[in-house]
Amino acid sequence: MIVEFQPAAEADLAFARTLARRTMMPYYTRHGLLWRDSDFDDGWGWRENYMLHHQEELLGFVSLSVDARALYIRELHLLESARGRGVGSAVLDRMLALAARRHLGLLRLMVFKDNPAQRLYARKGLQVVGEDPCFWRMQKHVEAPGSVLPR
Repeated sequence: MIVEFQPAAEADLAFARTLARRTMMPYYTRHGLLWRDSDFDDGWGWRENYMLHHQEELLGFVSLSVDARALYIRELHLLESARGRGVGSAVLDRMLALAARRHLGLLRLMVFKDNPAQRLYARKGLQVVGEDPCFWRMQKHVEAPGSVLPR
């Protein structure tokens, strides 16, 4: 599936917050965590956010940050109608390519231990490199475009 990435506008915040809350609330409840809209809104303000589309259909959004070594997927949320259609896989492929283009050596994310999305991340080569009580920290090494691996 071809997923189009459109830079998010301030007007997309309400949609993104609602989708993230709806998607994450069962995990927050199960793990005794507190969801606060203000925390999401604060993150939205400093992250690199993209709305995900296929043709005219809105699929969800992805929210990113970077440091000197890594591209971080901070949020990746899909509408239920977009799940199981290869959208998540396409987004991860694009994020790996973006990290490579930016010469960042790692793609990183955190996922609830009981979130089925972790299977997709593992299929895409992300490995568990740490854990918190309810989260896995996962990452994949990324090669810069044109780099040659030693034999």
